[in-house]
Amino acid sequence: MLSKTVSRPEVTPVRILFASSEAVPFATTGGLGDVCGSLPFALANLGHDVRVIIPAYRGIWYAGREIRSLGLEFIVSVGSKTVSGRLLESRADNVTFYFVQQDYYYDRDALYNVHGQDYADNCERFVFFDRAVMEAIRLLDFVPDILHVHDWQTGLVPAYLKIEYSQSPLYRGIGSVLTIHNLAYQGRFWHWDMLLTGLDWKYFNWRQMEFYGQLSFLKTGIVFADTISTVSPRYAQEIQTPEFGWGLEGVLRSRRDVLYGILNGIDDTVWNPETDPHIACRYNAQTVFQGKAICKKALQEEMGLPVRPDAPLISMIGRITHQKGFDMVADILPYWLEKEDAQWVILGTGDTALEQRFREFADRWPQKIAVRIDFCHPLAHRIHAGADIFVMPSRFEPCGLAQLQALRYGTVPVVREIGGLADTIVDCRSENAAGGRANGFSFSSEDPWELSRTLQRACETYRQPDLWRQLIQNGITQDWSWRHSAPRYIEMYEDTLRRVRGTNQ
Repeated sequence: MLSKTVSRPEVTPVRILFASSEAVPFATTGGLGDVCGSLPFALANLGHDVRVIIPAYRGIWYAGREIRSLGLEFIVSVGSKTVSGRLLESRADNVTFYFVQQDYYYDRDALYNVHGQDYADNCERFVFFDRAVMEAIRLLDFVPDILHVHDWQTGLVPAYLKIEYSQSPLYRGIGSVLTIHNLAYQGRFWHWDMLLTGLDWKYFNWRQMEFYGQLSFLKTGIVFADTISTVSPRYAQEIQTPEFGWGLEGVLRSRRDVLYGILNGIDDTVWNPETDPHIACRYNAQTVFQGKAICKKALQEEMGLPVRPDAPLISMIGRITHQKGFDMVADILPYWLEKEDAQWVILGTGDTALEQRFREFADRWPQKIAVRIDFCHPLAHRIHAGADIFVMPSRFEPCGLAQLQALRYGTVPVVREIGGLADTIVDCRSENAAGGRANGFSFSSEDPWELSRTLQRACETYRQPDLWRQLIQNGITQDWSWRHSAPRYIEMYEDTLRRVRGTNQ
């Protein structure tokens, strides 16, 4: 993994096209959409020309932004078919968003699946999108220096750039960057779907596009991109190991010289307790203790819990899945609800069996736990503002945004020491606390009872007001915004262009 810092005596504007399947505020299912909707603004604020292109899903029309047709149409091949599309545009502050409209593929109820089942034509849908991205460069008055693609859905773009477009003067000199937001999702399809890509069968081999007999979009991107990045330094190391590599650790190790790990940021115009319209009392680092007390009381009342300022209020927000460690929490909750003097608030959706377990806990111990099987963005803000402790015991976590949001709101995280969680949370051991570096609690194993013991440490510390206040101050005063991370992306882009163009710029 590259760790060097490139010296830049002055800012040279870089033209960047983000190609993604998601970007807020138009379409998102999680962290991918958050990043592709907020990082471009941070890069533009540094003086760079940034555009974003995503599919024109049904939901883009409900984002509250004006969307107009550019009058630009195109036809691409998808296997034996020719499929037409057109380009739309919207503007948000200093970033232009483009949309690939093809209603048969994208005018649907959801982005990738319905009722838990992936759309059967997802391979075809994203072959079309990836080809549309390449054609959009020709049609738009915008030729990027960097084509920055994200996750498996855009994994074919670097291959098309290298194999089909590299000889065209218009495309020559464009550098490609692939960011892996979650290696577990790889876009693997039937081997005969290789025909849909339009690429020669010679590329369907174990070194390039084939993965255990299947076509892999993500592996294709990893092989053909000029640069690869992940969303935290620790995750960039982890994915080169069998434990976290999901079978791709070998190809990632082979490209480690161009593999970056850059920590995600949060949009602190959205996640800001000083201006947040959703919370009961706005506060900052100076007024956090008074403000959180008011927000905690309001949250307890909203969730139907007894108003108890003395009891630590523990929260979880996210996808209710095995990956996020919700099953570990479910295993220890009967003990906690019976024996420990603490309250719990759970918000999220996911695995139906796990959802039911949490509902049963809420029915049995209504004075100790409140559960919302939903995802309500304003309620997530109120939980971060009102809770004392935020739990995130993920089995793997490329970066994590929720723990950064919790820190921003003065809520102390308890996390598993893994991926981006290890990069952001410093455990409250004596040496860290004494040095003023601690901002939470962490543990290493997948043992639910190690999580329980770590939560007990956090609750014991909660009852030590001076140390608890220091933890809160350490977290709320740290800068986890994109202002901190965006310059690292520019360094990566400039390194990519030096290699692609063979210059010393």
